[in-house]
Amino acid sequence: MNYVIQTEKLSKNFVIRQTFPGIWGAIKGLCFSKTEEIPAIQGISFSVKAGERVAFIGPNGAGKSTTIKMLTGILYPTSGWIKVLGFVPWKDRHALGYKIGTVFGQRTQLWHHLPPSDTFDLLAKIYEIERPVYDKRLKELLDVFEIGPFFHKPVRQLSLGERMRCELVASLLHKPAILFLDEPTIGLDINAKLKIRGLLNRLSKEYGTTLFLTSHDTADIEQVCERVIILDQGSIILDSTLKELKKTYLKKKILTLATDDEQFSLDLAGVKILENADHHFVCEVDLEKISIDRVIQETLKKTSLKDVTIEDPSMEEIIRTLYGTAHV
Repeated sequence: MNYVIQTEKLSKNFVIRQTFPGIWGAIKGLCFSKTEEIPAIQGISFSVKAGERVAFIGPNGAGKSTTIKMLTGILYPTSGWIKVLGFVPWKDRHALGYKIGTVFGQRTQLWHHLPPSDTFDLLAKIYEIERPVYDKRLKELLDVFEIGPFFHKPVRQLSLGERMRCELVASLLHKPAILFLDEPTIGLDINAKLKIRGLLNRLSKEYGTTLFLTSHDTADIEQVCERVIILDQGSIILDSTLKELKKTYLKKKILTLATDDEQFSLDLAGVKILENADHHFVCEVDLEKISIDRVIQETLKKTSLKDVTIEDPSMEEIIRTLYGTAHV
């Protein structure tokens, strides 16, 4: 099996020095220093195959950023081991840097007062890309990400969506095998988010790039990733394909009915009414207690239907359920 990321019993602890308030507290801290070891990551193990699109998610403080920093060689683990593209990240950080790309939604690698073209030229020299190879690669990326109209425009004048597309191009110039994305759509409007998600899917399919994504936007997960690793309090609580996750945890459906009557009553076990007015009836159906067919049959006894829509709950609802289960 061609794994590009492998971790085994990976742990990371941070040592925190105890502090005391006030001037005398500062003096006390100097004379009677105490430290505490805080576990951030606790013995996690997972592997990622070449070309996979993986969502690495969890609540704030779960350890996502710490894990990514270890995978990219910024931090070294307290125990356990990592291999990324055959390299030990914190030992071979320089060599690994030529093989991976990173995109951070809240940080930029573009020069604020310069156009993206100047930053791309500089990065080409940093990554030691030969000019003919760089020119060909840049042309491909300009076409894919459609940044030609603002290629020579100062970054400070770009919209957030335009800047993020340039960030992706900057991270892909050296043709990385793995792209680490940390909140790539944060702060973007809905159209810009759709554009970025579409580009990431195209990137994966056409170039076989492995995507390792963290995001609090569940739409990023549903529309880009095929596998979900959920982290909570430094431990993995679930590692599953998106399809299996939905199949296992989707015990409810959202049923929307357009009715002839303006509103009607429906009192059934396992049915939670969300909206009932203006010929519009919306309810949540617990499939472990009642079937969709039964709900529709009971509705037809009371009114006639013009339209029926059946939807799954959002990924956000599923993940919230998983977090709740982990804390029980």
